[in-house]
Amino acid sequence: MLRWAIIFAIISLVTGMLGFRGISGVAATIARFLFAIFLILFLIAVLAVIGVFRIL
Repeated sequence: MLRWAIIFAIISLVTGMLGFRGISGVAATIARFLFAIFLILFLIAVLAVIGVFRIL
């Protein structure tokens, strides 16, 4: 998921430099959304691992 967020961020940068502002905005929004989902899932995974090791 992080890979897709980076890909959409790069697409946003490239299209922004070429002047396609609409496509750039959409790609940036998708990149932000995917990055937020990645952060949430990452934090859940970290908390799960901490919980497992606390039990052991």
